[in-house]
Amino acid sequence: MSESIIKKKSFELAILGVNFYKLLTLEKKEFIMSKQFLRSVTSVGANVREAANAQSKPDFIHKLSISQKECDETIYWLELLKETNYISNEEFNSLYPKCDEVLKIIRSIIITSKKTHNS
Repeated sequence: MSESIIKKKSFELAILGVNFYKLLTLEKKEFIMSKQFLRSVTSVGANVREAANAQSKPDFIHKLSISQKECDETIYWLELLKETNYISNEEFNSLYPKCDEVLKIIRSIIITSKKTHNS
């Protein structure tokens, strides 16, 4: 059940991220950090999808771990964009909670998967 939730939420996050990237490049004329942000935010869902097709439980956990790292990196770029005044607190707050939610779900799935794999 949670795997399908994370697939849906990570895809929604990617859509928001792509649209946010458009805003950053077209309106704010920021191209370097925004590109890094785009790569990490779209990688979250891509790795969730790869995890869904994993060949084993360790492979599943590994793919989700990559997704977790990419989600945390996305948060880093958001924080950096905010602290360097490329985005407002309002813009930050429109994306950060969604990233944080996806990150928490991924972490939860990893923890549960490790427990069930080790028992």
